[in-house]
Amino acid sequence: MERYVANAMKVAEFLKSSDKIAKISYPGLPEDSYYKLAQKYMPNGTCGVISISIRGGRKAAVRFMDALKLAIDEVHVADIRTCVLHPASATHRQLTDEQLVAAGIDGGMVRLSVGLENVEDIIADLKVGLAAV
Repeated sequence: MERYVANAMKVAEFLKSSDKIAKISYPGLPEDSYYKLAQKYMPNGTCGVISISIRGGRKAAVRFMDALKLAIDEVHVADIRTCVLHPASATHRQLTDEQLVAAGIDGGMVRLSVGLENVEDIIADLKVGLAAV
């Protein structure tokens, strides 16, 4: 768990600095709306799941995910491998565009479950994905 949380924090810090990311949600970041609750209830670290919204919407999110080589496109959380998921076309695909918005899901949203690989390898893979956007 320590490596899972540490990797996710480093990845979140990297992603928040990208101009290709419109929004990032990760309770380990001080600016996150759930940060204070995470500190209260998870004082030893939060989790490994990060939600990002890629600028450019659904097509940009798909290009991002298609370019990844290390991260796998899979409906999974807390795997030892880094996984990505596009909620609008996977877990929430049955919803209309209006329902997606009501659920807080935009077309550019990608859920990233950071794994236990070397964090520099994860970040390098994400750089490739962002370059494809």
